Amino acid sequence: MYNIATFDDNHIMRTLVLTKHLLWAKYLIMNKVKYHLQDIRDFFDAHKIATLDQLKATLGNPARCTLFRKLAHLEYLSSYSHRGKFYTLRSIARFTEPGLWSCRSVWFSRFGNLLQTAEALVTRSEAGYSAAELKDILHVKTKHALTHLVRCDLLQRKKFDSVYIYLSVENAVARKQEKARKVRLKKSFASVIVTNPDLAVEEAKAIVVLFCSMLDERQRRLYAGLESLKLGHGGDTYIASLLGMDPHTVARGRQELISGDLSSKRVRAAGGGRILQEKKRPKS
Repeated sequence: MYNIATFDDNHIMRTLVLTKHLLWAKYLIMNKVKYHLQDIRDFFDAHKIATLDQLKATLGNPARCTLFRKLAHLEYLSSYSHRGKFYTLRSIARFTEPGLWSCRSVWFSRFGNLLQTAEALVTRSEAGYSAAELKDILHVKTKHALTHLVRCDLLQRKKFDSVYIYLSVENAVARKQEKARKVRLKKSFASVIVTNPDLAVEEAKAIVVLFCSMLDERQRRLYAGLESLKLGHGGDTYIASLLGMDPHTVARGRQELISGDLSSKRVRAAGGGRILQEKKRPKS
Protein backbone atom coordinates (compact mmCIF):
# COMPACT_ATOMS: atom_id res chain seq x y z
CA MET A 1 0.00 0.00 0.00
CA TYR A 2 1.29 3.47 -0.98
CA ASN A 3 2.77 5.37 1.98
CA ILE A 4 1.30 8.90 2.03
CA ALA A 5 3.71 10.02 4.76
CA THR A 6 6.73 9.08 2.62
CA PHE A 7 5.29 11.00 -0.33
CA ASP A 8 4.81 14.11 1.80
CA ASP A 9 8.36 13.90 3.15
CA ASN A 10 9.84 13.61 -0.35
CA HIS A 11 7.75 16.50 -1.57
CA ILE A 12 8.87 18.67 1.33
CA MET A 13 12.54 17.81 0.71
CA ARG A 14 12.32 18.69 -3.00
CA THR A 15 10.61 21.96 -2.12
CA LEU A 16 13.33 22.84 0.35
CA VAL A 17 16.12 22.07 -2.15
CA LEU A 18 14.42 24.13 -4.86
CA THR A 19 13.89 27.02 -2.44
CA LYS A 20 17.55 26.89 -1.46
CA HIS A 21 18.64 27.14 -5.11
CA LEU A 22 16.28 30.03 -5.76
CA LEU A 23 17.58 31.91 -2.75
CA TRP A 24 21.19 31.33 -3.87
CA ALA A 25 20.42 32.56 -7.39
CA LYS A 26 18.75 35.65 -5.95
CA TYR A 27 21.81 36.27 -3.79
CA LEU A 28 24.13 36.06 -6.80
CA ILE A 29 21.95 38.47 -8.78
CA MET A 30 21.72 40.97 -5.96
CA ASN A 31 25.46 40.82 -5.28
CA LYS A 32 26.60 40.85 -8.91
CA VAL A 33 29.67 43.04 -9.53
CA LYS A 34 28.65 46.32 -11.10
CA TYR A 35 30.89 48.03 -13.67
CA HIS A 36 30.32 51.74 -13.95
CA LEU A 37 30.51 53.66 -17.23
CA GLN A 38 31.95 56.65 -15.41
CA ASP A 39 35.12 54.67 -14.64
CA ILE A 40 35.70 54.20 -18.38
CA ARG A 41 34.95 57.85 -19.10
CA ASP A 42 37.41 58.97 -16.43
CA PHE A 43 40.14 56.75 -17.85
CA PHE A 44 39.65 58.08 -21.39
CA ASP A 45 39.51 61.68 -20.15
CA ALA A 46 42.90 61.16 -18.55
CA HIS A 47 44.62 59.05 -21.23
CA LYS A 48 42.63 59.69 -24.46
CA ILE A 49 43.35 56.19 -25.82
CA ALA A 50 43.59 52.73 -24.24
CA THR A 51 44.19 49.08 -24.99
CA LEU A 52 41.72 46.37 -24.05
CA ASP A 53 43.95 45.19 -21.20
CA GLN A 54 44.10 48.70 -19.74
CA LEU A 55 40.33 49.00 -19.81
CA LYS A 56 39.90 45.59 -18.21
CA ALA A 57 42.25 46.56 -15.40
CA THR A 58 40.35 49.81 -14.88
CA LEU A 59 37.01 47.99 -14.45
CA GLY A 60 38.32 45.11 -12.38
CA ASN A 61 38.83 42.53 -15.14
CA PRO A 62 35.28 42.03 -16.48
CA ALA A 63 34.42 39.54 -19.22
CA ARG A 64 35.26 40.68 -22.76
CA CYS A 65 31.60 40.77 -23.81
CA THR A 66 30.73 42.86 -20.74
CA LEU A 67 33.47 45.37 -21.54
CA PHE A 68 32.37 45.82 -25.15
CA ARG A 69 28.76 46.18 -24.04
CA LYS A 70 29.83 49.05 -21.79
CA LEU A 71 31.95 50.62 -24.56
CA ALA A 72 29.04 50.47 -26.98
CA HIS A 73 27.06 52.78 -24.68
CA LEU A 74 29.89 55.33 -24.96
CA GLU A 75 30.27 55.17 -28.79
CA TYR A 76 33.81 53.84 -28.89
CA LEU A 77 36.20 53.75 -31.86
CA SER A 78 39.01 51.29 -32.56
CA SER A 79 42.21 52.44 -34.27
CA TYR A 80 42.76 51.67 -37.93
CA SER A 81 46.50 51.59 -37.24
CA HIS A 82 48.24 49.09 -34.93
CA ARG A 83 45.76 46.42 -36.10
CA GLY A 84 42.91 47.94 -34.12
CA LYS A 85 44.69 47.46 -30.82
CA PHE A 86 43.73 50.86 -29.36
CA TYR A 87 40.37 52.36 -28.44
CA THR A 88 38.99 55.84 -27.84
CA LEU A 89 35.62 57.55 -27.56
CA ARG A 90 34.04 59.45 -30.44
CA SER A 91 33.52 62.38 -28.08
CA ILE A 92 37.28 62.60 -27.46
CA ALA A 93 38.55 62.37 -31.04
CA ARG A 94 39.15 65.70 -32.83
CA PHE A 95 38.95 64.76 -36.48
CA THR A 96 40.65 66.75 -39.22
CA GLU A 97 38.88 67.60 -42.48
CA PRO A 98 39.64 64.17 -44.04
CA GLY A 99 38.10 62.55 -40.94
CA LEU A 100 41.33 61.43 -39.24
CA TRP A 101 42.72 61.88 -35.73
CA SER A 102 45.93 60.70 -34.11
CA CYS A 103 47.13 60.43 -30.53
CA ARG A 104 50.66 59.34 -29.72
CA SER A 105 51.10 58.03 -33.29
CA VAL A 106 47.92 55.92 -33.08
CA TRP A 107 45.45 56.75 -35.86
CA PHE A 108 41.65 56.75 -35.77
CA SER A 109 39.05 57.48 -38.44
CA ARG A 110 35.46 58.63 -38.22
CA PHE A 111 34.73 56.11 -40.99
CA GLY A 112 35.81 53.09 -38.93
CA ASN A 113 38.53 50.53 -39.67
CA LEU A 114 41.18 50.66 -42.40
CA LEU A 115 38.98 49.10 -45.09
CA GLN A 116 36.10 51.47 -44.39
CA THR A 117 38.44 54.47 -44.26
CA ALA A 118 40.25 53.62 -47.51
CA GLU A 119 36.95 53.12 -49.32
CA ALA A 120 35.55 56.42 -48.03
CA LEU A 121 38.63 58.50 -48.88
CA VAL A 122 38.98 57.06 -52.38
CA THR A 123 35.29 57.52 -53.14
CA ARG A 124 35.38 61.14 -51.95
CA SER A 125 38.69 62.01 -53.66
CA GLU A 126 38.97 64.37 -56.62
CA ALA A 127 41.31 62.21 -58.70
CA GLY A 128 41.46 58.83 -56.94
CA TYR A 129 44.53 57.62 -55.05
CA SER A 130 47.44 55.31 -55.61
CA ALA A 131 48.45 53.02 -52.75
CA ALA A 132 51.48 55.23 -52.04
CA GLU A 133 49.40 58.42 -52.00
CA LEU A 134 46.90 56.93 -49.59
CA LYS A 135 49.73 55.64 -47.41
CA ASP A 136 51.03 59.22 -47.10
CA ILE A 137 47.58 60.33 -45.91
CA LEU A 138 46.77 57.44 -43.57
CA HIS A 139 50.32 56.79 -42.31
CA VAL A 140 49.87 53.03 -42.72
CA LYS A 141 50.35 50.60 -45.59
CA THR A 142 47.24 50.44 -47.76
CA LYS A 143 48.06 48.16 -50.70
CA HIS A 144 46.47 45.00 -49.29
CA ALA A 145 43.39 46.89 -48.09
CA LEU A 146 42.88 48.51 -51.52
CA THR A 147 43.34 45.19 -53.32
CA HIS A 148 40.76 43.59 -51.02
CA LEU A 149 38.28 46.41 -51.72
CA VAL A 150 38.70 45.91 -55.47
CA ARG A 151 38.12 42.16 -55.14
CA CYS A 152 34.95 42.85 -53.16
CA ASP A 153 33.72 45.29 -55.86
CA LEU A 154 33.81 48.20 -53.43
CA LEU A 155 36.42 50.09 -55.49
CA GLN A 156 37.85 49.88 -58.99
CA ARG A 157 41.32 50.63 -60.30
CA LYS A 158 43.00 51.76 -63.50
CA LYS A 159 46.62 52.10 -64.61
CA PHE A 160 48.04 55.56 -65.22
CA ASP A 161 51.64 55.41 -66.48
CA SER A 162 52.28 51.99 -64.88
CA VAL A 163 50.80 53.04 -61.51
CA TYR A 164 47.44 51.70 -60.31
CA ILE A 165 45.03 54.45 -59.31
CA TYR A 166 42.05 53.41 -57.19
CA LEU A 167 38.71 54.96 -58.09
CA SER A 168 35.12 55.00 -56.90
CA VAL A 169 33.02 51.96 -57.75
CA GLU A 170 30.37 54.31 -59.13
CA ASN A 171 31.17 54.78 -62.82
CA ALA A 172 29.95 58.38 -63.01
CA VAL A 173 32.24 59.38 -60.13
CA ALA A 174 35.13 57.29 -61.48
CA ARG A 175 34.96 59.06 -64.87
CA LYS A 176 35.33 62.45 -63.16
CA GLN A 177 38.25 61.13 -61.12
CA GLU A 178 39.97 59.78 -64.25
CA LYS A 179 39.59 63.13 -65.99
CA ALA A 180 41.04 64.99 -63.00
CA ARG A 181 43.94 62.52 -62.81
CA LYS A 182 44.84 63.07 -66.49
CA VAL A 183 44.80 66.84 -66.03
CA ARG A 184 47.05 66.51 -62.99
CA LEU A 185 49.59 64.37 -64.83
CA LYS A 186 49.91 66.87 -67.66
CA LYS A 187 50.76 69.72 -65.27
CA SER A 188 54.20 68.31 -64.51
CA PHE A 189 55.38 68.93 -68.05
CA ALA A 190 53.74 72.31 -68.57
CA SER A 191 57.06 74.20 -68.65
CA VAL A 192 58.37 72.02 -71.49
CA ILE A 193 55.14 72.15 -73.48
CA VAL A 194 54.74 75.92 -73.09
CA THR A 195 58.11 76.42 -74.78
CA ASN A 196 56.92 74.35 -77.71
CA PRO A 197 53.09 74.11 -77.79
CA ASP A 198 53.21 71.53 -80.58
CA LEU A 199 55.19 69.12 -78.42
CA ALA A 200 53.16 66.07 -77.40
CA VAL A 201 53.00 65.04 -73.77
CA GLU A 202 54.79 61.74 -74.45
CA GLU A 203 57.61 63.60 -76.20
CA ALA A 204 57.88 65.96 -73.24
CA LYS A 205 58.16 62.98 -70.92
CA ALA A 206 60.92 61.47 -73.04
CA ILE A 207 62.86 64.76 -72.95
CA VAL A 208 62.54 64.99 -69.17
CA VAL A 209 63.73 61.39 -68.69
CA LEU A 210 66.69 61.97 -71.04
CA PHE A 211 67.65 65.18 -69.23
CA CYS A 212 67.38 63.52 -65.84
CA SER A 213 69.69 60.68 -66.93
CA MET A 214 72.49 63.22 -67.46
CA LEU A 215 72.38 64.51 -63.87
CA ASP A 216 74.29 63.17 -60.90
CA GLU A 217 72.42 61.60 -57.99
CA ARG A 218 71.95 64.82 -56.01
CA GLN A 219 70.89 66.88 -59.03
CA ARG A 220 68.45 64.16 -60.07
CA ARG A 221 66.95 64.09 -56.58
CA LEU A 222 66.48 67.88 -56.52
CA TYR A 223 65.04 67.98 -60.02
CA ALA A 224 62.58 65.21 -59.15
CA GLY A 225 61.61 67.18 -56.04
CA LEU A 226 60.99 70.27 -58.20
CA GLU A 227 58.72 68.37 -60.58
CA SER A 228 56.87 66.89 -57.61
CA LEU A 229 56.24 70.38 -56.24
CA LYS A 230 54.66 71.36 -59.56
CA LEU A 231 52.26 68.44 -59.35
CA GLY A 232 51.25 68.96 -55.75
CA HIS A 233 49.60 66.11 -53.85
CA GLY A 234 50.64 62.72 -55.24
CA GLY A 235 53.59 64.18 -57.12
CA ASP A 236 56.22 62.09 -55.32
CA THR A 237 54.65 58.83 -56.43
CA TYR A 238 54.10 59.86 -60.04
CA ILE A 239 57.55 61.39 -60.58
CA ALA A 240 59.18 58.40 -58.93
CA SER A 241 57.41 56.00 -61.30
CA LEU A 242 58.29 58.16 -64.32
CA LEU A 243 61.99 58.54 -63.51
CA GLY A 244 62.49 55.11 -61.97
CA MET A 245 63.24 56.47 -58.50
CA ASP A 246 62.09 55.67 -54.99
CA PRO A 247 59.23 57.96 -53.80
CA HIS A 248 61.16 58.63 -50.59
CA THR A 249 64.09 59.96 -52.64
CA VAL A 250 61.75 62.33 -54.49
CA ALA A 251 60.24 63.43 -51.18
CA ARG A 252 63.71 64.09 -49.80
CA GLY A 253 64.59 66.27 -52.79
CA ARG A 254 61.33 68.17 -52.40
CA GLN A 255 61.99 68.78 -48.70
CA GLU A 256 65.51 69.98 -49.44
CA LEU A 257 64.13 72.54 -51.90
CA ILE A 258 61.45 73.71 -49.46
CA SER A 259 63.92 74.08 -46.59
CA GLY A 260 66.54 75.74 -48.81
CA ASP A 261 69.20 73.44 -47.36
CA LEU A 262 71.36 73.19 -50.49
CA SER A 263 74.71 74.21 -49.01
CA SER A 264 76.20 70.73 -48.94
CA LYS A 265 78.09 69.77 -52.06
CA ARG A 266 78.03 66.08 -51.32
CA VAL A 267 76.23 63.92 -53.85
CA ARG A 268 75.33 61.51 -51.06
CA ALA A 269 75.09 61.91 -47.32
CA ALA A 270 78.15 60.93 -45.30
CA GLY A 271 78.36 57.16 -45.13
CA GLY A 272 76.15 56.70 -48.19
CA GLY A 273 76.93 54.36 -51.05
CA ARG A 274 78.25 50.83 -51.09
CA ILE A 275 80.56 49.51 -48.43
CA LEU A 276 84.11 49.22 -49.71
CA GLN A 277 85.23 45.65 -50.19
CA GLU A 278 88.79 44.61 -49.51
CA LYS A 279 90.33 42.86 -52.48
CA LYS A 280 91.46 39.35 -51.76
CA ARG A 281 94.82 38.37 -53.11
CA PRO A 282 95.35 34.78 -54.17
CA LYS A 283 97.64 32.82 -51.90
CA SER A 284 100.93 31.86 -53.47
